[in-house]
Amino acid sequence: MSATWRNWGGNVVAHPRVVTDTSTVEGVVGAVRSAAGRGLRLRVAGTGHSFTPLVATDGVLLRLDGLTGVLVVDRDRMRVCVAAGTPLHRLNPALQALGLALPNLGDIDRQTISGAISTGTHGTGVRLQGIAAAVCGLVLVLADGSLLRCSAEESPEVFEAARVGLGALGVVVEVELQCVAAFRLHARESGESFSAVLEGIHDLADAHDHVDMHWFPHTDRVLLKRNDRVAPGEGPGPLPGWRRRLDDDLLANRLYEGVNRVLTRAPAATARVNRLSARVLGAREYTDDSWRVFCSSREVRFVESEYAVPRASVVPVLEELRAWFERSGEPVPFPVEVRFVGADDVWLSTAYERDNAYVAVHQYHRMDPSRLFAAFEAIVAEHEGRPHWGKVHTLGAERLQALYPRFDDYRAVRDRLDPTRLFTNAHVAHLLDA
Repeated sequence: MSATWRNWGGNVVAHPRVVTDTSTVEGVVGAVRSAAGRGLRLRVAGTGHSFTPLVATDGVLLRLDGLTGVLVVDRDRMRVCVAAGTPLHRLNPALQALGLALPNLGDIDRQTISGAISTGTHGTGVRLQGIAAAVCGLVLVLADGSLLRCSAEESPEVFEAARVGLGALGVVVEVELQCVAAFRLHARESGESFSAVLEGIHDLADAHDHVDMHWFPHTDRVLLKRNDRVAPGEGPGPLPGWRRRLDDDLLANRLYEGVNRVLTRAPAATARVNRLSARVLGAREYTDDSWRVFCSSREVRFVESEYAVPRASVVPVLEELRAWFERSGEPVPFPVEVRFVGADDVWLSTAYERDNAYVAVHQYHRMDPSRLFAAFEAIVAEHEGRPHWGKVHTLGAERLQALYPRFDDYRAVRDRLDPTRLFTNAHVAHLLDA
């Protein structure tokens, strides 16, 4: 009898025939060879923070929860080798203890490092790139059970394909990361006029190291976050414990969960509640270690769709989305998130050779997201939108081939490494197979 697996958002359910947990590379090799010998397909489960069915399988579900930790430290080059199952919320303080940090992070730290890079998790900052751009080496277990090390110098085509690999090339068991010296961020958060922010959005993105904005649908209010690197001793101190508990635990999680539950029964009140929510999350200013500023606790469950659009398209996309909210009256209590990331050279990165704005729409997990996601996808389709690999979208191989210049190069590497399609499922086939 098969087991049941669900992702964090609850929108993906799978029934794998076999669930295998391992804490060693040898265990991964054994699981891969066993799956191949039994004619079963294999997918790797991280922490379930993808909203697409990348993990879903009726074959072997491989869990790497025990394959964790910093394995090697090269202090001279500021590089670390990390076991693939290491979650970011453990990796970040471990790097801090070494005097190191990742140059950029997203706002959720529950993902494993291999899951984060495999789906293209990014962050924000026009002069920075996503997490995969910090990868300088990988070790994969291939479909035949062999180990392959790759980097820019060793098996470079595999390396370029595997930095954002979708789990379709092999099982990543080790990641080498180029870090930077640990740094602190001066965080400034304030409620602003959405219309005013749009007028100066590009100047704003250029003026700060990291800009993140949360616009509340049906309102003209946005929570604007501006984070800038500061030298030791500069800036105010960290948030007092009581303020962090009030803002991030009580208001942003416990109270917000209750509010969303009410709105599932009274959706007509969404606009009024959004106006109140935008006011409750007031201004604050503090300085702390980078990862403590980047990452926040997300206990209220939701489903999400996110697209990268050319930076120049961000204002028309948001204006079109605002017009749709006004026309439709669709009840969406979660804010729309907007971030910026610089171009990189990672083949399947959403930022491949393009400076991007990232626009993400969210819906509470107990509410129907279908109308919101369909309207959003229609809007970004007019702006060469590239979907986040871990967020809800409907694009398949034909459209993705047009959006990614190195798409066929990636598929050629996949054909060579996994000709029997051991590491696939229906969703991966939809994404990659012509």
